[in-house]
Amino acid sequence: MLDVAFYSQNLFQKDIFSAVGWIPAAKKMSALEEVFKISRAQALIALVSTVPGYWVTVALIDRIGRWWIQLNGFFMMTLFMLVLTFDYYNLRGDPCPADSSKYCGGNHLAFIAMYALTFFFANFGPNSTTFIVPAELFPARLRSTCHGISAASGKAGAIVGAFGFLYASQNEHQGKQDHGYPTGIGIKKSLLVLAVCNAIGFFFTFFVPETNGKSLEELSGENEEESNGAVEKTKADNL
Repeated sequence: MLDVAFYSQNLFQKDIFSAVGWIPAAKKMSALEEVFKISRAQALIALVSTVPGYWVTVALIDRIGRWWIQLNGFFMMTLFMLVLTFDYYNLRGDPCPADSSKYCGGNHLAFIAMYALTFFFANFGPNSTTFIVPAELFPARLRSTCHGISAASGKAGAIVGAFGFLYASQNEHQGKQDHGYPTGIGIKKSLLVLAVCNAIGFFFTFFVPETNGKSLEELSGENEEESNGAVEKTKADNL
């Protein structure tokens, strides 16, 4: 669920930035200008939200635990996505009379700030813990295999998110979508789908045990197995 939302947000930042008027539409720029403006916007998002999210995780993960970080991350991502969805048109604004490809009267700064915060809470949240918890949770004899399955599941979600958002985010009105693509459900409804994915991740977190402060043997139950084996051997010897 995380990678469906997270990779969709990362790969299609340019579409969201254009949709809210933060950068011009591609047809209004040269190829070089488009690359520069998209890269500048993405670098700014990374600088103020993505990278700091990792730093906060490093500072707090052994204090408050993996479980709380993941739960809080999914919750905040869901919250901000829902706000962006239900207040989308107010934040985006209306097409400008002089240039319909731009939007006037909205609050683009608030939109971008909340959008950036979803990246902050992704990294101060499940995008960090989903790498750490599998390495701690699975038994030693199965750890590599199960960690690989976890990673593959995440990347499968990334594929679904990447291709799904590409088509889903297309304009709802015929003739306004990108050339060669069918009409989609639009940016607003696509953000709602991402919010639902984050909400599902939030509820699934309740099934994940806390691994903070526990040894690998304790988490995998290896000590219990050895203890039970020793007890059974002692009983057998006594008999």
